Amino acid sequence: MSSDNHSTTPYRVLVTGGAGFIGSCLVQHLVNRVNVSVFNLDKLTYAGNLQSLAAVEGNKCYQFLRADICDPTTVANVFNQFQPTVVMHLAAESHVDRSIDGPSAFIETNIVGTSTMLQCALNYWREQNPERQEQFRFHHISTDEVFGSLGPTGHFVETTPYDPRSPYSASKASSDHLVRAWSHTYGLPVLITNCSNNYGPHQFPEKLIPLVLLNAMERKPLPIYGTGENVRDWLYVEDHVEALWRVIESGTPGQTYNIGGNMERTNLEVVRTVCEILDQRRPHPEGPYADLITFVADRPGHDQRYAIDASRIKNELGWQPSESFESGIGKTIDWYLANEDWWRPIREGTYTGERLGLSKEESAT
Repeated sequence: MSSDNHSTTPYRVLVTGGAGFIGSCLVQHLVNRVNVSVFNLDKLTYAGNLQSLAAVEGNKCYQFLRADICDPTTVANVFNQFQPTVVMHLAAESHVDRSIDGPSAFIETNIVGTSTMLQCALNYWREQNPERQEQFRFHHISTDEVFGSLGPTGHFVETTPYDPRSPYSASKASSDHLVRAWSHTYGLPVLITNCSNNYGPHQFPEKLIPLVLLNAMERKPLPIYGTGENVRDWLYVEDHVEALWRVIESGTPGQTYNIGGNMERTNLEVVRTVCEILDQRRPHPEGPYADLITFVADRPGHDQRYAIDASRIKNELGWQPSESFESGIGKTIDWYLANEDWWRPIREGTYTGERLGLSKEESAT
């Protein structure tokens, strides 16, 4: 679906999980574009937050329905009524620690939900005329965690064999395989992207960067698993959604594209960077925030290193990240400092910063 062929054709984009962290950023990005209408289908589980979409609420190009992607009747009705030209499937359970505590929700949403979306998309696609069939795309947004763990060197490429290690990554690997199967078996025009660790505004505060930031501001311990030497490649969320749309406009159906930030950092480096910027933005009379760093027992099966080779999307589609890690972290911290009304209710209600991902036996000790 090249932009040359469709510059005057309106896009009708069905986004699943559009009230989540990446999804809400994507929805706002799309609603602000010319010739794009968005339908957001989201179950509003604990990490879905309509406050993240306040800026587009009431926009004539935006619709929202609270619904479960595992419900085939509702999903089919959305396809038939909205008539999408594009599906961008982000709805997923996404936190490794929660998948250790309760894997069944990940199997239900990430695997069963994706199969439901695929079958409804296929049924809808088959009913379209040849031109609309040619235009249609099913874009599945996935993770680099499906590839397993890297040693000190090397990078994940699109053809790296899958080796998922957690219930979360196994469920996402399963969904990736389903998407490819619907493409190979039925001819559904699909796209898959596997991204590295996202960060930025509106991220639910169970994830490392907002958890550390908010704990620091409340003078709580800053927990780091093991020795803090686990490495991740960090990607600013607005760079990610730019890449996702570039794939829709110019990607080749059936292809996979890795999306990375080219910003490898150890967890300890990430936490220290957050502390240093917070020391500058909001110094505390009791001393540097890094004094709060606490090393805790490692996550079960903790992957050592993820790193993405994003040269395909750069060479074929012309995308590369705009933000450095330092600039992105600065913007992220500034946003959380300015938007306590967004995160305070979460910290006081849904999630208070407790440790997740321990077995029941470990949690009791």
